[in-house]
Amino acid sequence: MRRTKSIKTGAPLEVGELYGAWGRELQIEIIAGRGGLWRKIRSNRVQKPGLRMIEPNIVLEDGKVQILGRTEVSYFNKLPDDKQEKISDALSSQDVPCFIISKGLMPPEVLRVACENKQMPLFTTELYTGRLISTLNAVLEERLAPFVTIHGVLIDIHGMGVLILGKSGIGKSECALDLILRGSKLVADDVVEIRKIGTSRLVGSGPENIRHLMEVRGVGIINIKDLFGTASVMDKREIDMVIELAQWSLDTEYDRLGLDQKTHTIMEVELPFLVIPVSPGRNTATIVEVAVRNQLLKSSAVSAAEIVGNYIEGRVVKKERS
Repeated sequence: MRRTKSIKTGAPLEVGELYGAWGRELQIEIIAGRGGLWRKIRSNRVQKPGLRMIEPNIVLEDGKVQILGRTEVSYFNKLPDDKQEKISDALSSQDVPCFIISKGLMPPEVLRVACENKQMPLFTTELYTGRLISTLNAVLEERLAPFVTIHGVLIDIHGMGVLILGKSGIGKSECALDLILRGSKLVADDVVEIRKIGTSRLVGSGPENIRHLMEVRGVGIINIKDLFGTASVMDKREIDMVIELAQWSLDTEYDRLGLDQKTHTIMEVELPFLVIPVSPGRNTATIVEVAVRNQLLKSSAVSAAEIVGNYIEGRVVKKERS
């Protein structure tokens, strides 16, 4: 079992980055507090003030995006002017990143003014509260998730996310390029950022500044998306298995039957793992593709190795009996 270390914690997300990268998906529009887009989101869960709105001293959880739905807005609108002003001041003074009002509702003017004065970003969206919360939680969970950076290649082969590892110069990029020519999709080359989503999902992507780029020795840096089209790349992919390319050695004993399933552990998540020896004249890309197809069959409870193993065991038993 192989392990990967050096887990890092996802850096806080600025409200401005959320607005710029996911604003269209969340359908949010800023209506006040643009000067506070520097504020940090430090939690991957959002909060609805709810009954806290009626408390004398409103206290919201630090670092959490706040959602104001129909309940909060309706309650707010029923209050007299002096209480509206008091609550507006209390809300805009909290150590929270921003407020988002759902269902296309418009906030009272006093709240908008308070947020503008305190540089507290205030957004509106047409999304219903439930949809807004689920979408925003998914975005924040991935963006703020712990992650590791690994030297390798991540590629989608027949719908499986395959992380290819190996020493520098072993031919990882060349193997991936051959697979792309056969219809696979590049996710990341050289540097793969892997984030843990939930308890068992690992999602890999490439750094934004080198996304879709690949280094091929003798050719240089090439842009896979420009050369082969948008269908040849993916921005991110869940990782399903790990393959390591290793230099062929006569002193190394390699698995001949494939009965023992090895695993590679990344952030406490175990993935199917294979070591494929590389030597001149061996078509590495073909072997990697066959390994992926074989793993797909294993996932469907069909294992050629088990069939062969049972056949050999049966012959041995039959021979002993005779």
